[in-house]
Amino acid sequence: KALILDLFDLSRASSGDIRLEMERLDFGKLIRQTLADMDEQVTQSGLALKVNIPEEPVYVLSDGSKLYRVFQNLFSNALKYSLTGSRVYVELLLSGNEAAAIIKNTAAYEMNFVEEEILERFARGDQARSTEGSGLGLAIAQSFTHACGGNFAIKIDGDLFKVTVSFKVAGEAAAAIS
Repeated sequence: KALILDLFDLSRASSGDIRLEMERLDFGKLIRQTLADMDEQVTQSGLALKVNIPEEPVYVLSDGSKLYRVFQNLFSNALKYSLTGSRVYVELLLSGNEAAAIIKNTAAYEMNFVEEEILERFARGDQARSTEGSGLGLAIAQSFTHACGGNFAIKIDGDLFKVTVSFKVAGEAAAAIS
């Protein structure tokens, strides 16, 4: 059932037939809330989270529920596929009028694929498929980010897996931050 719902969501987002409720929201608060809601999974993972998010609001224009889903997928991936006992880094950086959320982790397996391959539907970096997952999480995260007006990028450097989700800063916050 979850797989069918994921496919349906991905198909609608990819085709542009997705209902969005755009609002000005605090990007940092949304990331912190997603992490708080996943606290049990984080604790059970045995991984250390290193979070660096500014206390002051960082406003972006996006759909809160879709962006929440993006970060759920990204954090779930980091928890599932990170090297046991390692750290996952989560930070929110501001550069000019852009806010970038960055999630970095060290993979528990050799990443012998390129960035474009892992974003394909049903693609799995864990070729042994020793963990649960449909291979749709990153494709959904990318599609939802783009549908909400943001940018989504993946960088692989050896065993380091890095995802960046960025948006233009919204409203008066852009002027105050610059």
